Amino acid sequence: MNFAAQFLYSRVLKNRSPRERFREDEDYDPFWQRDDNKIKKQDAPALCDLHCCKDGPIRNGLIGQKSPSINPERLKDFGEEDYLNGDVKTWEMKIVSRNEELNRDALSRIPQSSSRTSLSSCNKLIRFEDISAAAFKIQCGVQKTPCMYSRLSKQYGMDIYLKKEFLQYTGSVKERGVLYLLTSLPQDQQRKGVIVASDSNFSMAVAYHASELRIPVFVIMSTSMSPARVKMCREYGAMVISYGTTAKDSQTHARRLAQENGYLYLEEEDSAVYLSGLGTVGLEVYEQVPKLDAVIFPAGGHCGLLAGSAAALKHLNPHISVIGVESENFPVLQQSLKAGHPIEDQACSNHHFYGDVSGLCFGSNSLQLTGKLVDKVVAVREEDILISMLRLLEYERATVDAEGAIGLAALVAGKLPELKGKRVAIVVCSGNLELHLLQQCIARALTLDNRVCRFSLVLSDCPGDISKLLEILAREEARVLDIRQERMFVTSELFTVEVTCTVETRDKIHAAQLRNALLERYPTAAWTER
Repeated sequence: MNFAAQFLYSRVLKNRSPRERFREDEDYDPFWQRDDNKIKKQDAPALCDLHCCKDGPIRNGLIGQKSPSINPERLKDFGEEDYLNGDVKTWEMKIVSRNEELNRDALSRIPQSSSRTSLSSCNKLIRFEDISAAAFKIQCGVQKTPCMYSRLSKQYGMDIYLKKEFLQYTGSVKERGVLYLLTSLPQDQQRKGVIVASDSNFSMAVAYHASELRIPVFVIMSTSMSPARVKMCREYGAMVISYGTTAKDSQTHARRLAQENGYLYLEEEDSAVYLSGLGTVGLEVYEQVPKLDAVIFPAGGHCGLLAGSAAALKHLNPHISVIGVESENFPVLQQSLKAGHPIEDQACSNHHFYGDVSGLCFGSNSLQLTGKLVDKVVAVREEDILISMLRLLEYERATVDAEGAIGLAALVAGKLPELKGKRVAIVVCSGNLELHLLQQCIARALTLDNRVCRFSLVLSDCPGDISKLLEILAREEARVLDIRQERMFVTSELFTVEVTCTVETRDKIHAAQLRNALLERYPTAAWTER
């Protein structure tokens, strides 16, 4: 009889739906406290929260359980860039049957990623642990550049150590943040590839390290870009596409390609990952130079290096002064700190000489870190930057651009007198300067430093007058670089000649002595001012 009853009861259970069997079993579960509200939610899965699992598809589980994040490789419609930065909204749901249908319905409730496919900034300040993790992860991919005692120390009355980040493979410190950023991407996105749209140091670093990591990389450049930059980017291994006449055109095209093909559009931002990679410079400086008093960094709108390194240095030794330097022509950081938010309407220069020094302030994370941890921000003139480029070339045999030389420019301009007699490290972060710009910059710097002078005077057009002028120059130990004579287009007396000389002098004192000697012999001599 008992066997017949059990047989009939099993037939009844078999005819029931899986949902009914589950609910009945739940009523007799001694470890389950019945909650009518929860049961109602189970009956209406459309109103439930979706639970995402990192290690596989959606699992069955109790409401309130916390599981790992979703794995983007398992969901085709998932936005990889949103997953990276914690922008995904998730729900939890207790799945009892019809797994595939419920998964499809729940996934339809996930918000679609926005049209912008770049890495959005994480709204949290980086920690020292983040920077340490970045240093460990990128140690085999970037150079540990030297931080060496400089011959400029005696000239400026302090112990100067130069952190030579321009010795990185692409000539820029941006490699640190880029490498950590690329290695942090999920494998699915690494297979799809990344895309950038500029010829900046950031794009060069992306081109090189993405190629080294075997990540497809595309660089969109406008047709006005330098052929040398295009060639270099291709040599790094990137697919370079020329599009548009302006940077804005190339950026718009890159975003469209990213959206259509699933590439991740990268631009220099102040995400925690990128800042942590840049902050490894601060770790190395602290390790390489004991008993530091101050560290000087380039600032400007792209102050990620300053902010990330300040986080590391202040954690290791709060007494180290962290100083940022920007251009007087583009005081983006100072104005943003004063306003309390990034300044977006600040005029910036598109000229390659300034590079990232003149860029807009790109995020609140860097600004917040700078305001909290940086002790001082100073501005320097363009003339000071040029002279510091000349000093580094002469004393350190270092060919750097404006961004790399702007830290030393603060000492050249005398903006930091409180550092006299102290131990100071300067981060020389970039050395990517095109050859034609290098020639112009050095020529202008020699003039500003009173190393090259020009004067003009009127002589009688008689044999021996030019030789007398040259005798004076030889006696004053001035080297003649160029001499020109003008007889036709002159307003002086007949049978006279206007002579223009370009000479090389040792320094400002030597130039003043030469000027006095010429005025004594030729009172009408005109000195060409800078």
